[in-house]
Parts: sequence; structure tokens; C-alpha cells
Amino acid sequence: MEVRRSDFAGSWYPGRDDECRRAIETFTASAVSCGGKDDVLVGGIVPHAGWVFSGRIACNVIKCLSDLNRADTCLIFGRHLHPGAKNFIMKEGRWATPLGELDIDREVAEKLVAEFPFQVETAARYEEDNTIELQLPFIRFYFPEVKIVPMGLPPVPASLAIAKRAAEISTEMGRKTIVIGSTDLTHYGYNYAFTPKGAGPEAVQWVKKENDKRIVDLMVRMDGEGVISDAAKNYNACCAGAAAAAIAAAKVLGAHSADALIYSTSYDVRPDSSFVGYVGIVFKR
Repeated sequence: MEVRRSDFAGSWYPGRDDECRRAIETFTASAVSCGGKDDVLVGGIVPHAGWVFSGRIACNVIKCLSDLNRADTCLIFGRHLHPGAKNFIMKEGRWATPLGELDIDREVAEKLVAEFPFQVETAARYEEDNTIELQLPFIRFYFPEVKIVPMGLPPVPASLAIAKRAAEISTEMGRKTIVIGSTDLTHYGYNYAFTPKGAGPEAVQWVKKENDKRIVDLMVRMDGEGVISDAAKNYNACCAGAAAAAIAAAKVLGAHSADALIYSTSYDVRPDSSFVGYVGIVFKR
């Protein structure tokens, strides 16, 4: 079976098994509340910057999913896409991580491709993508037997229907299913040509308390269409289609509420005039 390589291992995150495990131990050293003892978590939203900036957030969301759930299949949504972009999927093969390979859930993916138009990527022919790859070591660590269905869906309402159907297909096939959407939040500063509040502490507070808060509130309210429209207006999510898709799929899996576990920015790690916001969300049934 063909294996897709891990393009960002050794740069955006550790490239060796032991290094990844040590990073995961560090990320989870301080306890993060995952919810009540009776909660069942069916998915979440995670960031995808280099692990030094946002690895703790993504790791703890996926750890929480494993603490309160088990899974056969993980539907994972990502990709930096504009509204006119195609849908992307990898429907067979494996994806390498430093902790071992993850199999694609071919049966679920093929049914989805039969119903919707996709640009199908293979282990040998694909566009490099950090949004999904940076989550895979965490998934492999906490769900070592799970299969994945990696998808890129643009920020348009039609993506919500695809995500819903993906969750339906997976559950109809008897899979214990979880969903993950990958997005960062506001990209602020001269590096990103986005400086509506100038530079300095006031800009940082505006991103945290206003621009990012707006879209985090929509994610917690599980308003997928609102996430798409707000990101288009306020530039506060780089993969709004992925986040909205995760919300839509989580609802099919029975999610009725969501919590924001951790919020931070790259400024908190390394202060700079250009910085990015990150949040970890969990969906509860």
C-alpha cells in the first residue's frame, strides 16, 4: 500500500518517534479539563501552526477526545482554500507520521467520492498540506488503530452538506467516528498585510478580545455558516471551511454543545508585530 510522506516532520514538528513522544508528554504535563464525566466528545477544532506555537492546544484537544471516546474512523478537515476552490480528498493508502502510519478509511472515502466531486490525491500525487499533517502524530499517538479520511473543503455552504454526509456514511457503516477541523485564527501584522489596528499592545488586544473572540463564539455556538461568513468579512480564520465542516459533521454525530478549551496567540510564545491566533474547541454529545 502506498504511503504519503510526512513533509513537515523535522521542521514544523519533531521528526523522530522519541522526540514526538517527549513533546506530547510536555504538552499534556499540565492538566486541561475536557468536560464533565458524563460528556461524550465527538470532535473538535484544532490549530495547525508549528508545534512550538500551537502544538499544546491541538494535542490536548485530541487527548480529550481519546479520554472520553474511542474511534474507528477520524474525519479530518483542513486545507487553505478560497471559496472557488475544489474539494480535496485522499481515498486510499497510508499517511506516514514519525509514530507510525495511519491508514485511509477507503470504504468511507470511496462512498463519499461517489456522491460528491473531489480532486483525489494519492500518496505520490498531492499538494503539501500542514493543516492536516500536523495533527496526525497526535491522532496516531492517542488513536493508534484509527483510520482517517483527510479532506479539504472550501469556505462555502456546500461544504457543510459534504461534511454531514461524510459523518452519515461513516456511522451507517458502523464506524465509531470522530471529527477534527483544522484552522488558525486571525493572521495579524505586516507579514500578513492585515493591520487594521496598527501595531503594538492595542492590536494584540483587539485580535484577542474582538476579532478572534467573534469567530470563537460562533464555533462554540456551532454555527458553521456563521463561521464561514464571519471569516470572509473579518479575516479571522484561515480555514473556515474546515472548521465549519467539523461543526456540521459533529452535529450529525449528536453534538449539541461545544467548549473552548484553550486560546492563545503566537505573540504569547514569541512577541512580534506579526502574530496568529489559535483555539482548541471540543464538541460534546
